[in-house]
Amino acid sequence: MSDALRFAKYEGTGNDFVMVLDLDDERSIDPGDVVALCDRRTGVGADGLIRVIGSEDPDAPFVMDYRNADGSLAEMCGNGVRCVGMLLRDLGLTEEHEFGVRTRGGVRRLRLHEDGGEGYRVTVEMGIPGLTKAAIPMRGPAWETFQGEPFDVGGEMTLRASAVSMGNPHLVLFVQDDPDRIHVGHIGAALERHELFPERTNVEFAQVLDDGIKTRVWERGSGETMACGSGACAVAVAANEAGLVPRRTVVRFPGGPLDVERLESGEVLLTGDAAHVFDGVVDLERLPGRVRA
Repeated sequence: MSDALRFAKYEGTGNDFVMVLDLDDERSIDPGDVVALCDRRTGVGADGLIRVIGSEDPDAPFVMDYRNADGSLAEMCGNGVRCVGMLLRDLGLTEEHEFGVRTRGGVRRLRLHEDGGEGYRVTVEMGIPGLTKAAIPMRGPAWETFQGEPFDVGGEMTLRASAVSMGNPHLVLFVQDDPDRIHVGHIGAALERHELFPERTNVEFAQVLDDGIKTRVWERGSGETMACGSGACAVAVAANEAGLVPRRTVVRFPGGPLDVERLESGEVLLTGDAAHVFDGVVDLERLPGRVRA
């Protein structure tokens, strides 16, 4: 029996997603199906899956139901929510250039603006970062922060580190050498499950340069990705807290640059490109490696 699923593939700064439109909230997707769909060899291939649901809330008429590539739930995805904005625009489901999308990390307001060519850039109001251990969450006294602290990396080296919540947890490691020389797959995988982070954590390796911050990222539940929107914000906030960059900076990932601005109010704005890649239909029953949870 066929179990056909229509989807669109979108990417934001190289961070790619399987997008499923389910405005009436009629189709939940099993975590095992997410894993199979995101597999880059036997599935569609993606860093995660986003189901877009309709809402009667006038302040947030759409909901982003996001899962990481391993099928786990995520509170927030900055590049993913920008892709939601472009999907809705491309399908003609909104004519507004500014609207809200509800995520598990709260409502995020999007602004779509023309990039001077044929496309759009999307700005997301990412909220006010959480710096306390309770907000991140991170083990230790709830009121404490973890900013610019020495952090032992597997007994091999000690790096300056900061922990930030952008609706999801981040551990920002400041490195002196080019992040391209870091074994992100080894170190990131270990630190994602570090005992200090009860809900696991995203891990960024950031080198502050004159023209911005060069960064590589290990995403919780997805592995190393080409970029991370919430990670860009966490890196910029941590570097600004340390006095290393001004309130507005560029965070450069292998997938491209993301502009981050920290307003005087504390609100963080994330701006970058998002684009449609292709549409397709997949029979979930015939996906190799499909495991029902």
